[in-house]
Amino acid sequence: MRPADQGGRERYLDAALSVLLDRGVPGLTVRGVAEAAGASTLSVYARFGGRAGLLDALYERTFDSLRELLEGLPPSSRDGVADLLHLALEYRHFARESPTRYALMFERPVPGFDPDPGLRSAVLRTTFTLFIARVQRVCPPGADARSAAYRLWTAMHGLVGAELMMASRRPLPDWFIPPTEEANEQMYRDGVTAMMAGLGLRNP
Repeated sequence: MRPADQGGRERYLDAALSVLLDRGVPGLTVRGVAEAAGASTLSVYARFGGRAGLLDALYERTFDSLRELLEGLPPSSRDGVADLLHLALEYRHFARESPTRYALMFERPVPGFDPDPGLRSAVLRTTFTLFIARVQRVCPPGADARSAAYRLWTAMHGLVGAELMMASRRPLPDWFIPPTEEANEQMYRDGVTAMMAGLGLRNP
């Protein structure tokens, strides 16, 4: 792809991400993205082939954002467990920063949209390789780091997913924890720490 074409594509993806963050999934139409980019709907079709192609490209962009966050974490220290907990807390912040973006990555908020299988495999592999590497450093000898990383991620995903779901509705007075940022962060921290301990993840 020529630099000019790549720049044009990025312009549309920036517009699509802006629409997603500002208007949510209902705004993710070819017309809505074209308007946000200050362009015609025909130009969106020319670059992405339609809404499905645009959504695939936006799906890839959202995972790029998560990968960039993981790549930007501080270098590994002697305390690999603390490093992994820091990663988990940054992951929670990423999800809370934009629940709509997070839903596009891990749920099915757009009816009928199923990302291309090859694309899904590529973005998950590229992004989660960084996560697995952090888990590998604290795995006990002989343990399967990929399996441990998956179990830890499902705990992280479940905790933050429940938090986002509850935050989107009126608070319940008799819920497990108070509807506050402090209580939710502590529950997440405790849950992740417990899962790490249960998996036997520890500093060598």
